[in-house]
Amino acid sequence: MDACKVSATLPGTVEQLSAAWVDGAGHAEMTGMPATSDPVVGGRFTALGGDVAGTHLELDLPNRIVQAWRSLAFPPEAPDSRLEVTFSPIRGGCVIVVEHTGLPPGSGDKHARGWEDFYFEPMREWLRG
Repeated sequence: MDACKVSATLPGTVEQLSAAWVDGAGHAEMTGMPATSDPVVGGRFTALGGDVAGTHLELDLPNRIVQAWRSLAFPPEAPDSRLEVTFSPIRGGCVIVVEHTGLPPGSGDKHARGWEDFYFEPMREWLRG
């Protein structure tokens, strides 16, 4: 299995960013792609226009979210990956750390780039309003 760990400093608050992460409409706004979510432990979600689907495993809002996460790009035999997202307040914003484990072999670097391209950059744009 492979893994990646990436982070970004964003101008939003811990509360704003974690709430948007688990809300379907909020997630869609911050990424610019359709998303759905039942924001309870055990609830299902989709993201990135349906390219990603999974289940909320732990919701310790506003500080931490853990999800079973699966991309359509995963081989059919690959298990779901584990996504842990933490939100830490700093002066003028928030640090988000994404730790993505259990990825298909050889895909860690691709997923690290994907977090920047499909999440952090669109989130910066969204926060600029």
